[in-house]
Amino acid sequence: MVFKFRLIGVGALLVAQMSLPVFANNLTATVVSVGDGDTIRVKTGNKTVTVRLACIDAPEMKQNPWGQQSSARLKQLLPVGQAITLRAVETDKYKRLVAEVFVENRSVNLKMVQEGQAVVYRQYLKSCPESKDSLLQGENTAKQQRLAFWSQSNPVMPWDFRHKAAQRATSVPTQGQQQNNCDPAYPDFCIPKNSPDLNCRDISQRRFKVLPPDPHGFDRDGDGIGCEK
Repeated sequence: MVFKFRLIGVGALLVAQMSLPVFANNLTATVVSVGDGDTIRVKTGNKTVTVRLACIDAPEMKQNPWGQQSSARLKQLLPVGQAITLRAVETDKYKRLVAEVFVENRSVNLKMVQEGQAVVYRQYLKSCPESKDSLLQGENTAKQQRLAFWSQSNPVMPWDFRHKAAQRATSVPTQGQQQNNCDPAYPDFCIPKNSPDLNCRDISQRRFKVLPPDPHGFDRDGDGIGCEK
């Protein structure tokens, strides 16, 4: 009987380790708030940080109603005060911690993909080697079942939505545009206020003037010039 009990204990431990890979960069944290479907604020130690869920991309909030639905579901999975474990991947250019999020050894990133509330961000999938196959399988199943975001006949991927938003920027704004519609942080051309997060690869402009607070993080070295490379 003792021998069987030990086997069961070892088996349970192995299952837990398979669910939550053991890395030196695992952090414990508590949920403070949820933004959209792939961004949260957490408290770890005495710091409050923004966390971007690794390897997935949720619909933008302006992609009605999918962005709002994704955010609402993440709030259900990660209520304020929820204890979580983070597998840190990197810190992105917006100074957010990019991480896989686990609740009781279950991946929240994977759960969002399985339910069709987020898609696999293939460009960054190499950051999640332990979860890669599960994420791809989960997305495929969500597609087949036409869940949430995949219930659309022609869904626009979040990164394409952001890219199209960037393409709507005009090269030379009129005075009225600059005052009413354009972000004053970029006086050389027009990026509409409250645009989704954009990267240099999303826009054609290079070496343009950037003023604080630079909401899109185009000026990475802080010299006042954006997208220099």
